[in-house]
Amino acid sequence: MRLLLVEDDTLLGDGIRAGLMLAAYAVDWVPDGKQALLALADHSYDACVLDLGLPGKDGLTVLREMRGRGDQTPVLLLTARDTAEDKIAGLDHGADDYLTKPFDLGELQARIRALLRRAGGKAQPLLEHCGVSLDPASKRVSFNGQEVPLSAREYALLHALISQPGHIKSRSQLEESLYAWGDEAGSNTVEVYIHHLRKKFGADFIKTVRGLGYQLADKNG
Repeated sequence: MRLLLVEDDTLLGDGIRAGLMLAAYAVDWVPDGKQALLALADHSYDACVLDLGLPGKDGLTVLREMRGRGDQTPVLLLTARDTAEDKIAGLDHGADDYLTKPFDLGELQARIRALLRRAGGKAQPLLEHCGVSLDPASKRVSFNGQEVPLSAREYALLHALISQPGHIKSRSQLEESLYAWGDEAGSNTVEVYIHHLRKKFGADFIKTVRGLGYQLADKNG
C-alpha cells in the first residue's frame, strides 16, 4: 500500500513516515500543499495523510482542489485545531476522517487501516482468499490455519493483490504499491516476489494474465 504524507513539520513528518514504513507502507512525504497536488496528479495513492496547516496551499484548499478534479483518494486530516467547526469544515470539504494533534502513532495506523477497509468496501478487518488470511492490524498471514512468515515486500505485494482479489494488477501498479520515492526497484523485482508467494501459497495461487499483469486465483478454481 502506498501513502502520501503531507506534513510541513520536519520532526513530526520524519517520525510518521518512519512509523508507517515499519508498518509495511510505502510512503511519499511532501511538506506543502502545492507539492501534494502535484504528487496526487502524478501518482496513484491508496490514502493521503494531510495536515491542515500547510505553507503554500493549506490542507482545506488541497482537499477542495483534489475533490474538484475528481480525485477520490481517501484522506485522513491531521489538525492541531480541535474545535467542532474545524472538524466539520474538513469533513464537508471531502475528508474521510481526522485526527487531532498530538496523537498516538498506533491510532494513526488504525485509522488508516479503517480508511482502507472502507475504501475497499470491506467491513471485516481480515482479508481472506483461498485459504490465505491476512490481518492488516497485526501484519500476520496464515495459510490453512498455519502462520506464514513474510518479508515486508512480500507482505505488501500480497496485500495489494488480496485487497482486490478479482482485479488484474499490472506490474507497474504493483511496483507503485511496493516502492516510495527514492526506493530503487530492480527490473524483475515484482516477478521475484510473485515467485516467493507462489512457493508459500501454491503455484496456482497467483495467476499471470499474459500482457496485463497478475491476479489471485478464482475461488471456484
